[in-house]
Amino acid sequence: MKRNLNFLLLAAVLFALQGCASTITQGADRRTQGAYVEDGSIASTATERIKKKYTDKVQINVHSYNRKVLVTGEVADEAVKADITRIVGGVQNVTAINNELAIAPLAALSSRSNDALITSNINLRLLNSGKDLKADRVKVVTEKGTVFLLGLVTNAEAEIAKEIASTSRGVNKVVPFFEYLD
Repeated sequence: MKRNLNFLLLAAVLFALQGCASTITQGADRRTQGAYVEDGSIASTATERIKKKYTDKVQINVHSYNRKVLVTGEVADEAVKADITRIVGGVQNVTAINNELAIAPLAALSSRSNDALITSNINLRLLNSGKDLKADRVKVVTEKGTVFLLGLVTNAEAEIAKEIASTSRGVNKVVPFFEYLD
């Protein structure tokens, strides 16, 4: 029992820290400062609107990168999934929506903790890759072992990121949602 508690505590800390690296190293991020700020506003506004309507009936994660939104998590049915797309689309400055919500029961804490560990592992591997890719040019999101990659990247950078993600422990599938610069 103590081992499980330690695991969950570690996962919670890693989950809390996963956004810190991108905040600290935002200098290499290719988004404009305006897009960077708008992405934060888009994610928080969309999350707030969804939570206000659906309270604890959904488990959602909203990520915005260069005004393109990725929504992951679990919802009860197709109608709720479609409504969430509508809600997100109503947020100012959203240019595209990738709705990857699953029609499924809400994920357990252990599943979300495992996803946080996978994300942290990939971020660390990107940081230590020594390859021609700055880690903060790629945003990593993990949902039930599926890794979503977002960012403004070259084709070569995308290939590096996809290779690192696909060879990371616990990853079932890699889905790139990149904007390509070349």
